[in-house]
Amino acid sequence: MRAYRTHGDGIDRLTTVEVKRPRARAGQVVLRMKAASINYVDLQIARGEFGGPKAGVIPLSDGVGEIIEVGEGVERVAVGDRVAGIFEQGWISGPLLPSYPATHLGNRIDGVLAEYVALDANGVVRVPDHLTDEEAATLPCAGVTAWNALVEMGDVRAGDTVLVLGTGGVSLFALQFARVIGARVLIVSSSDAKLARASELGATACLNYRTTPDWERWAIELTDGAGVDHVVEVGGPGTLGKSLKAVRMAGTISLIGTLTGDAGMVRTTDIFFRNVRVLGIHVGSRGMFENMNRAIAHHQLRPVIDRVFSFDQAVEAFRHVEGGSHFGKSVIRIAA
Repeated sequence: MRAYRTHGDGIDRLTTVEVKRPRARAGQVVLRMKAASINYVDLQIARGEFGGPKAGVIPLSDGVGEIIEVGEGVERVAVGDRVAGIFEQGWISGPLLPSYPATHLGNRIDGVLAEYVALDANGVVRVPDHLTDEEAATLPCAGVTAWNALVEMGDVRAGDTVLVLGTGGVSLFALQFARVIGARVLIVSSSDAKLARASELGATACLNYRTTPDWERWAIELTDGAGVDHVVEVGGPGTLGKSLKAVRMAGTISLIGTLTGDAGMVRTTDIFFRNVRVLGIHVGSRGMFENMNRAIAHHQLRPVIDRVFSFDQAVEAFRHVEGGSHFGKSVIRIAA
């Protein structure tokens, strides 16, 4: 079978290799992969910026496939089921534990950018029937992260105001989930065209932060001086200071990404004097994934796909995401 491998030394060093097709051991399932999607962390792993992957690891955490073989003792899924692997194979339920990051697909263990993949049967989740393979492939990281940020830990309620930064995969999932909950969504981006599309998805108000850099003031004005209830913060140190000013007293910031770097100065007084809750969101468990899927199926939500690439175009797909022009998720189709 064909698979891609990365050594963490650059996107252009992603290479296809021929490897033996996996067989299901006891407790495992083998998937014929249909599609996979790219997250920003996958770029970091390929470039060696995320602690360095295991040498020669198969990249990507997010993908969907059909189970074609089950190992001894497997009962929770069956041949023919369409499933996705969970981001960290060891995180089934409960809080994040120190051992779970070592089970991150596509980093410390082989991921899903291959024609066939063997996974622990406890580390897969059935995906909603109404989604295409490409749509379902976007769920494990971006979808679960947004769901965890707003629902599992964020406790967003109907009538709340949520501020979303950017229009990547997590941000657009957050927009969709917030609207389903009944919250109003403010969104900022550097592109008027992307903001127009976000408005079509249900954003209440949109702002271009390049033309209006003081977006925290805009958020305060739109909430009658109080500030927003919740911020989906994907920028990191370069935007966290503004998010702290935009959020209301005793509001919540879900800190998800580090698009502006991983270190910087933050006024901690803006946190404790105003009783702001800052949540570090680290994707989520299998239980969270299953909860999210029930909501997606009930509301017939569809993830936003920016572009679909062929398996042979995987490097081009990585470059497309790296360029930042995407709106939503970039997907690699592995098999029809």
